Amino acid sequence: MFRRTMIGASAGLGLAAPALAQNRPPAQPQRPQPARPAGPPSSPAQSPIGPVDTIARSVLLLDFETGATLLNKQADERMPPASMSKLMTMYAVFDQVKAGRLRMDQSLTVSEAAWRMGGSKMFLERGSTATVEELSRGVIIQSGNDACVVLAEHISGSERAFAEMITSLGRQIGLTSSTFRNATGWPDPEHRMTARDLATLARRIIVDHPEFYRFYSERSFRWNNITQENRNPLLGRVAGADGLKTGHTEEAGYGLTASVRRGERRLILVVGGLPTMRARAEESERLMEWGFREFDNVVLFRAADTIEEVPVHLGDRRTVPLIGGREVVATVPRGWRDSLQARIRYEAPVPAPVVKGQELGRLEISGRGVPPMTLPLYAGADVERLGVLARIPAVIGQMMGGRI
Repeated sequence: MFRRTMIGASAGLGLAAPALAQNRPPAQPQRPQPARPAGPPSSPAQSPIGPVDTIARSVLLLDFETGATLLNKQADERMPPASMSKLMTMYAVFDQVKAGRLRMDQSLTVSEAAWRMGGSKMFLERGSTATVEELSRGVIIQSGNDACVVLAEHISGSERAFAEMITSLGRQIGLTSSTFRNATGWPDPEHRMTARDLATLARRIIVDHPEFYRFYSERSFRWNNITQENRNPLLGRVAGADGLKTGHTEEAGYGLTASVRRGERRLILVVGGLPTMRARAEESERLMEWGFREFDNVVLFRAADTIEEVPVHLGDRRTVPLIGGREVVATVPRGWRDSLQARIRYEAPVPAPVVKGQELGRLEISGRGVPPMTLPLYAGADVERLGVLARIPAVIGQMMGGRI
């Protein structure tokens, strides 16, 4: 057996893939970049094209489609997420609705504990009722701690039990470093998340519950004759902004988990530890615009493109096509596309039988300034194993060729 590696810049790869390096539709025109807000001294976030100064304590900027990391500053450090942890509360609520255990038109009663909850509020009255949809909008738009407690108590009986449940649920959906002690993000020394977990959670909300994601783009919500504005500073300020959630406590500073979609591209940004609301708004906008301006997505291969023909041992055909199985897209810095390299790794010959869709290798994308990616490659066709009589000449041929 041997391992084959193919290395080539994008021009060379075009021989193997007709769809290589096709541009996505251009992004919308960029807004003028705001000046970096006054505040604590900047320190750099790391990016594939070099450090980028930011006053945020933590930063993670990801391409939604490819998962490429465009900016990283302490993205894996556990931090108090404040109200950004309400994203997890709402993910659990949406899961309950999807499973049929909760209905959006179902009315829930406001308990004494929910009514007494401090901090940001929906202003629910003790003993009153509100539907799950109304409570959801109260959490998402108004950041209502009282609404969180009503939902948590209904789902799990108590807020403490709910916190244990969402900690477990978080592990199931890929939040590897998150521990929840309440439903609201209320300060607790053990209530912690990372910027990476927040980005993962944002993605899971968008992918798993698209029918409810629309709530995150609503600009205001009125309840109990009180209208409150969505605290997300990018809504209406940055083209394509459509969610997700702010957070603030004295310990956490000002944070934001945000998503912006332009054309076929979506970026997710998490920032934490900013000194003021203004700094949160301006720094979030600056870093999001930087991501759209400096990087682009390039189609390397279409779903059915044959990337390579792999030799097959004792099969009814000599080779099997190696395909990506889906459109393969890479995030690359604008103007740096010539540095793109792709490596195809597989072991050959592949023993028959081969089943279409069987994973046979991987495609590794790298290059100067290119966020690295590794993608599985699959068999593009079935290959049956030769019968006994048909195998004899093939085995003799290999013996004479010194291959076995």
